[in-house]
Amino acid sequence: MGTRVELTAITDSVHFAQTDLVNWTLVTDGSGVVIIDAGFPRQRDDVLDSVRELGFGVDDIHAILLTHAHVDHMGSAIWFAKTHGTPVFCHASEVGHAHREYLEQVSPVALAAKAWHPRYLRWSFDIARVGALARGGIPTAHALTEEVLAALPGTPMVIPTPGHTGGHCSYVVDGVLVSGDALVTGHPVSTHDGPQLLPGLFNHDQAACVRSLAALGMLDTEVLLPGHGPVWRGSMREATGLALPKG
Repeated sequence: MGTRVELTAITDSVHFAQTDLVNWTLVTDGSGVVIIDAGFPRQRDDVLDSVRELGFGVDDIHAILLTHAHVDHMGSAIWFAKTHGTPVFCHASEVGHAHREYLEQVSPVALAAKAWHPRYLRWSFDIARVGALARGGIPTAHALTEEVLAALPGTPMVIPTPGHTGGHCSYVVDGVLVSGDALVTGHPVSTHDGPQLLPGLFNHDQAACVRSLAALGMLDTEVLLPGHGPVWRGSMREATGLALPKG
């Protein structure tokens, strides 16, 4: 079940795949590709198509890196790992989540309280169509190490950004910040565009989300590739300032 994917070259090696529901990032070199996040389970054909558009095939995927283990970011990685043996990595504090030893996500009760709202109702319907109700994990997911990162295209750098989940991390690669859900620029349930945190009901620890913004604000990069919403260009200090909760 496909969704419309807009694939944009950000640098020579970094490419941003944006959809209405969630985004992923591809990092390439002459030997293959690394995917950062992997969409919903039923977006796997979209993920594959984005790899092929860059001239690579499934066997050229060196690894999938997760910012965190929510189904909209790890969904197709379940299939890649099981069917093709694609290595999947995440922050050490997120491995148990990826294995589904526990689950940190919005509660059904909290969502039910929003069910009357048209934005949430439409979003819930749309994500169900692309596999949001899948509960599988990735038993083969491993913790990222410096050795693993050094061997990957672009040599990504990990920035711990806990809050949205306990082990959430962001990545800097080729001077670009890939922020997952630590900092987004839009979401189907959001009422405004631009740098922002996700609504609090989606976050495991809201106070930690705010602290992680401070860490991102110190980065010397001016391109933000979020897990939801369009690319944003400008200083990270400005972006994180705009995202800070008001009041």
